[in-house]
Amino acid sequence: MAAPPGLPVFFVLVLILLLPPPPLRAEEPAAEPADTRDAARVHSAPAPLTDVARLCVCDLLVAQCDVNCCCDPDCSAEDFSLFTTCSVPVVTGDSQLCNQKAAVYSLDVEANPPERIFKLIDQVNPSIFCIHSTNYKQALYLKSPEIPTPENFDQLLEKFGGASFRAEPDSWDLDTDAQNPPEANETSRYEYGVPVQTEDAFLRLPSPVVTSWCSDANPAGFLVNQATKCIRSVSVEKCDSIQALSMLFYINSSILAVPKSSQMVNITVQSIVVQSLNGMRTLLSSSDVLRLPMVLDDLCINAVLGVNYHITHTDTGEIIEAAAAFVLGAISKEALSIEQSFEISFTQENAEPVPLSGNPGYVVGLPVRAGFQPQGYPSPGSSNKHSQLTILQGTSTQDCLAAQGARAPVLFGYNMISGCKLRITAAMKCQPLAQTLLDVLKGQSFPEYVASFGNSQAQDVLDWVPITQLHISEQSPCQIPVSLGIEVKWTKYGSLVNPQARIVNVTATITTTTLKQLPSGRERIIPITSSVVFTDISAPAEPSYKAWPTINIKLPFDFFYPFV
Repeated sequence: MAAPPGLPVFFVLVLILLLPPPPLRAEEPAAEPADTRDAARVHSAPAPLTDVARLCVCDLLVAQCDVNCCCDPDCSAEDFSLFTTCSVPVVTGDSQLCNQKAAVYSLDVEANPPERIFKLIDQVNPSIFCIHSTNYKQALYLKSPEIPTPENFDQLLEKFGGASFRAEPDSWDLDTDAQNPPEANETSRYEYGVPVQTEDAFLRLPSPVVTSWCSDANPAGFLVNQATKCIRSVSVEKCDSIQALSMLFYINSSILAVPKSSQMVNITVQSIVVQSLNGMRTLLSSSDVLRLPMVLDDLCINAVLGVNYHITHTDTGEIIEAAAAFVLGAISKEALSIEQSFEISFTQENAEPVPLSGNPGYVVGLPVRAGFQPQGYPSPGSSNKHSQLTILQGTSTQDCLAAQGARAPVLFGYNMISGCKLRITAAMKCQPLAQTLLDVLKGQSFPEYVASFGNSQAQDVLDWVPITQLHISEQSPCQIPVSLGIEVKWTKYGSLVNPQARIVNVTATITTTTLKQLPSGRERIIPITSSVVFTDISAPAEPSYKAWPTINIKLPFDFFYPFV
């Protein structure tokens, strides 16, 4: 098609584009409709991995309403009416996605009372480098490398032993919903608030629901520390057949290490405390013996009055240890109901590297790091189980025997004091009582060293300060410890503009008193206290000028050659 004289070339191109397409030849099949042709390639977008409606970055307090946190699920309409503003007005997911949901929070101050407004909108990323869809879930989080062991060494060698290996999955199909049914999408780790699963159902944590009576249908949530009290109806004649009064009811089901797995974690008995009818508690020397409830002289003995669960987990959300401490008591025939108390706490195993408390100096409010000096290794920085200096943590009952094992971390810069009460009878022996009180004050493993800086490493021997232990006692045959006072002396270290806190001395002073023999049938209550005091011993800073630099020049011996 030749262009007529004087007709512009671009106009000819426009005419070619506007001409109808040529008729199909006999050997060319007709094209399928667009919807039929692309049906095999159209895939539904994967479901979002993060539900922004349930995501709340300002929810810091567990089971409590955070002030001005409009997305906190623990807040009620009455709490929203007291807010002044929303601290986090917009909550979004991954900012690299092209299309994502965004939760918008605001307050309607003109309403009476003021109320919260929640909207879920679609947010579009204008960047041309955004991610349209994700088909490889493992790329969205950092996967911990598999550590070689004698069992998996041959498998890892076959996979990574060559000059190259494939890191991508076998299929890259976008239709993840069809490939992975809901059963296969179960998470391989515990997340916050997920019920701790057992082989039959879930870990029970009885609690009051509507009334004060106990309900066994309350599951224990992962990483949710709880303490509950409830009333349970009992009958002394049938106490041996009531499951909730038996230790087996709380330890007979093994915990799943991760949800929907076959790996089990048995619940071990950490300690057993026996409580008499008058409230006297005695810690049994051995917790291996299982004590079941039984009727004896119109009394129901070995009935469970309290259970304290302690769960140890890894940083990847896997449960590795579970222990339970029991309080067993006697129930008289006149009693129609008893009060039971239940607690659960979670502790992450000591993983490397040890969490720091500052860099380099300590930060106010962070735990004071502590450790031991293992035999045969010169480093005093090898940390204990919690890598922290701890003191006695009081309980609501103020019973020293019940508080045994409960510790609170010492926070830098915070003066702390706690205590409990000990009921002494004439039947108590001096030496066992003194050792029990010493364990209550110092804990089962009192550290030997304290890190001078918040980032002190275990191999830096000079960065660890030994704890000086002092004993203040009287001259008498029977002495029992009644107080532990820890004094932490620190100083400002470094530049005048940005000084760093450094611990230079730690002293632990144990004060004892004389235990006099009580008459038969008499009792005495002794207060036991533990305290921590931080003392700043820094010298006043005096700014001054730097010294003038000195010139120290040393010429080579042949500098003036060949003149000299």
